Amino acid sequence: MSDNWRTHARYWSAQYEVHAIDQRNHGKSFHSEAFDYAILAQDIINYMDANAIEKAIVLGHSMGGKTAMTLALQYPNRVAKLIVADIAPKNYDVGGKFSSIIEGLLHLDTNTFTSRTTADNALSAFVPEMGVRQFLLKNLEWTPQRTLALRCNIQVLQHKLAEIGAAPKPGVYTGNTLFLAGRNSDYIFEKDLVQISSFFPKAKIDWIEDAGHWLHAENPKRFTEALHDFLD
Repeated sequence: MSDNWRTHARYWSAQYEVHAIDQRNHGKSFHSEAFDYAILAQDIINYMDANAIEKAIVLGHSMGGKTAMTLALQYPNRVAKLIVADIAPKNYDVGGKFSSIIEGLLHLDTNTFTSRTTADNALSAFVPEMGVRQFLLKNLEWTPQRTLALRCNIQVLQHKLAEIGAAPKPGVYTGNTLFLAGRNSDYIFEKDLVQISSFFPKAKIDWIEDAGHWLHAENPKRFTEALHDFLD
């Protein structure tokens, strides 16, 4: 969700015009059964056109990073620079990696909760890591009946795990590209650099120490320094 980037967006808005976007089936954006990276990239183009943005520096994390890569590969003239956070242009077994999270979100979606504490307690049976739960619980919003409901369309997303894990279609983006990787993450490895270079020949990679997959939250200072080095 764009809300996960609120602090970073506020910081960068002192120097840039910042647009933090919820992708379809996430956050406050619309729900749809159509969902793959070509569609998500087209959504960004539609957003840019609607907001008269001819070209932009594009940053995406995880699934957002796959969308950002697809956007750069399919519409290279619209991407000034590309920043990809802790994801590589390869296939991932999302169903296996996120099975407990999907199960936990489905549990939240199919049960009624009247406080965030009870929702957190219920989710902890599926997701023991408090930091990850804090991210996931941001998907909850209050209904007029004062119960909590999921913003994300988990009913569709649970059936789109293959699409979420898919590698980008073959292509080349020759613009300046930065890959940020959490040193403690298992999403990007040294061996992935060959594959990254085949898609993004000008790519450089910066390893963020003391951070896993949620690197922008786990080590925001080092994450911001890496962005400064790249953008300056």
